[in-house]
Amino acid sequence: MSTQTPVVEVSATDVLPARGPRGGGRLRRIGIGAASLLLVAAVWELYKLLGPADGLVLGGTRLLPRTSDLAMPHVTDMLVRLGEPVTRAEGSPPLWLEVAGAAGVTLGIAGVGWLVGLVVGVGLALAMVRWRVVEFAILPWIVLSQTVPLIAFAPLVRSWGSRIEIGAFEWQDWMSVAVIASYLAFFPIAIGALRGLQSPDAIHAELLRSYAASWWATVVRLRFPASVPYLLPALRLAAANAVVGAIVAEVSTGLRGGIGRMIVQYAGQASGDPAKSWGPIFGAIVLGLVAAGSVALVGGVLKDYRRGEVDA
Repeated sequence: MSTQTPVVEVSATDVLPARGPRGGGRLRRIGIGAASLLLVAAVWELYKLLGPADGLVLGGTRLLPRTSDLAMPHVTDMLVRLGEPVTRAEGSPPLWLEVAGAAGVTLGIAGVGWLVGLVVGVGLALAMVRWRVVEFAILPWIVLSQTVPLIAFAPLVRSWGSRIEIGAFEWQDWMSVAVIASYLAFFPIAIGALRGLQSPDAIHAELLRSYAASWWATVVRLRFPASVPYLLPALRLAAANAVVGAIVAEVSTGLRGGIGRMIVQYAGQASGDPAKSWGPIFGAIVLGLVAAGSVALVGGVLKDYRRGEVDA
């Protein structure tokens, strides 16, 4: 009497949720986003038309802004101002080009911070998955770290960095901004990667263990593929956080050339040119969208493992 051992195979669909709709869902999200922008512009103009000139003040506290052109320029005025020269000087570039250049500087610094946050976040997640005692020890501190106000933390990072001297290496101010950006970026990555790495069913981990697979082989062949639906939303959130951290750090450290410094500089000129001060604000908004949207390139590389992303 002969016996035959059954062969058990594990496919990607066994450990990942079912693939959701792509084309229609993406177009629907784009349409909702565009409609939201139009709605914000309509509400802005409607309040400017019907709102009180001095705003809404209750008990000495201003709850709603003034509706004057100085406080609330028309949306069309802000958009037209983007195409006009920055200053009246001859040869001055258009405002949108100046904003784009500053946004490019901030995007580069935020990108460095995002990469550092990716390495740190995934590294912490792997350590917490490997040893439960590490999860119990550092996870509360990871959560607690996000309560530190950046406006107070950024000057400290710049001060500490200026004391670093390794041979001919000199700490640059932009590196302090990148550290602050990574400080905000690593948190969603660490939490998303931890949830994703812990998501496979125990039966699949037991199966690989029965095949004498090492812990690292289990991570590469099972846990990392299963973590993709959790990790991609975390990467998008981390990209947006890196941009926010970079802008705030530029303001706090006084780094020139970025969009954060431009916001402060143009805000000081708002009394004479109110529409101009909104240029870098629009640039910061677009910068955040570009940073978060760039993660879609990573999602394209990992398309075989995207089986319905989990909200961050």
